[in-house]
Amino acid sequence: MKAEKINSCIKQNTLIEIIEDQTTRALWEVRNVIDCVPDELWNRNYCEMPCWKHIYHMLHSLDLWYINPRDENFCEPDIHEKDLNNLDVISKKSLSREEINDYLKSIEKKLKEYISSLTDRELLECPVGCEYCKFTLILAQFRHLHSHMGMIMGFIIDDTGLWPNVLGLEKPFPNGEYDKYL
Repeated sequence: MKAEKINSCIKQNTLIEIIEDQTTRALWEVRNVIDCVPDELWNRNYCEMPCWKHIYHMLHSLDLWYINPRDENFCEPDIHEKDLNNLDVISKKSLSREEINDYLKSIEKKLKEYISSLTDRELLECPVGCEYCKFTLILAQFRHLHSHMGMIMGFIIDDTGLWPNVLGLEKPFPNGEYDKYL
């Protein structure tokens, strides 16, 4: 039986189709978790850094490392300043929810374009100047992203008692209004 017959909602004929689906699901969950952070927690410190900075660190890593961390032409987002993504450095600058959401939108667009340009064969190739193949970079970002998502979800759950909604592998994407919590 072909993999596509197991769950007709998910295309599984190529590795790129799987990566595209899982990236889209992960980004939906990122957006939902950000939406679940109450305003009163946005600037609250966790491990000596504000919640928004944990989110920015997670997004900045996704932006830089998913495609090519050695790209000499990588453009930092307009909101960036030195060490803003570094969870070991206290920043004077603060980011708003709107700035974070705009940054997430730009990352979603960038990753969608990147994935649509890839073929399965290219996944084992290294980007220019990078020692890691494209597949390694993508998998490493799923690991990093979900490590930080778990932390941020933990902040939310601990402070509110509410569990952000997730899609998992089989849950369909919500249409229209939905409950952002489980």
